Amino acid sequence: MTKTSSFQAPKGVPDYFPPNSAEFVAVRDGLIRAARLAGYGHIELPIFEDTALFARGVGESTDVVSKEMWTFDDRKGKSYTLRPEGTAGVMRAVIENSLDRGQLPVKLCYAGPFFRYENVQAGRYRQLQQVGVEAIGVDDPALDAEVIAVADTGFRALGLTDYRLELTSLGDDTCRPQYRELLQEFLFKLPLDEETRRRAQINPLRVLDDKRPEVKEMTADAPLMIDHLSESAKAHFDQVLGFLDGMGVPYVVNPRMVRGLDYYTKTTFEFVHDGLGAQSGIGGGGRYDGLMEKLGGQALSGIGFGIGVDRTVLALKAEGKTVTDGSSVDVYGVPLGEVAKQHLVALAAQLRAAGIRTDLAYGGRGLKGAMKGADRSGARFALVLGDREVTEGQIGLKDLRTGEQRSIPLTETVAQVAAALAAE
Repeated sequence: MTKTSSFQAPKGVPDYFPPNSAEFVAVRDGLIRAARLAGYGHIELPIFEDTALFARGVGESTDVVSKEMWTFDDRKGKSYTLRPEGTAGVMRAVIENSLDRGQLPVKLCYAGPFFRYENVQAGRYRQLQQVGVEAIGVDDPALDAEVIAVADTGFRALGLTDYRLELTSLGDDTCRPQYRELLQEFLFKLPLDEETRRRAQINPLRVLDDKRPEVKEMTADAPLMIDHLSESAKAHFDQVLGFLDGMGVPYVVNPRMVRGLDYYTKTTFEFVHDGLGAQSGIGGGGRYDGLMEKLGGQALSGIGFGIGVDRTVLALKAEGKTVTDGSSVDVYGVPLGEVAKQHLVALAAQLRAAGIRTDLAYGGRGLKGAMKGADRSGARFALVLGDREVTEGQIGLKDLRTGEQRSIPLTETVAQVAAALAAE
């Protein structure tokens, strides 16, 4: 009779376990590798922060702050929130630790879980896994293009192809106030419900991001920021596009794009994969000039992105692709006898020290059961050692793909296994 656990994972919090976790790790590490190739250093952020950090930094009119945050009081009544995104926390760390007083831009990358109270569906989780980068302190269109190219490079390195980059400009302080008035004038003439009118009062751009068909229809002819850019904002955006062209990064200008966070200015972008259905965004970001000053720091600019690891895994599956063979080991040791086990345990340590992933058959299983374990492990080779072979100074090296087995000197095991793996 199969026993069932009394406990289950919280709704919307996926487990990743072998063998599928190998693909999750490969995707996460591949995205991070692209950032490190561009000089981004790792930052490890707290899982929870002062609630006011997100309310002030992300924006109280956003769905993230108003509807989706996991917030709790500690034993002294102070309010904390599980991090819903990474940029505000990075900015807090940069200010608190005076990272902005050194060489600029400050280039940081991070990975880990983030938390939002979502209506759970495929690709939309309450604990989501993200990789992010932030470049802080320099307002340069070339840096905007670099950040976008890092994300694009990460996707392409994983083999992802059926996605597109959409981007626009949300203007700057020289043109956004005038556009805000123009947009509000348009919106307040519409028969909006009370909550939407309140949102239009706080941040009218948020209304253009409303997914309800009736609101989308009403705002179809709304004025667009990209048509009302100042000369400086337009020049910035044109230069970003020019740098992307020079790097060979394809893109589509989407004038109606509105990201879900209030701090975005100027360059704003999203990577979209239609193979995911409604949850088509696999990553995105933008420039957030003014955020550092808003959080109590210097008046420095910044740009960054967040990429969904979960959604990137789903996008690869939608394209019928994988980024790992699913194997956790290269070599599987099969001891036949107690003396052989002592030798193989020591030999496994030597193989691991040489960087060769090695596992053993434990529990005193016979040859048949142990070889089944070797096949299930996904290892490329098996090392079969009996007590008699120890006396003879030999060990069996079996190719688990072809079934061929040969004897090699026990003292040369590490060198010969390394050579056999290198010959692949």
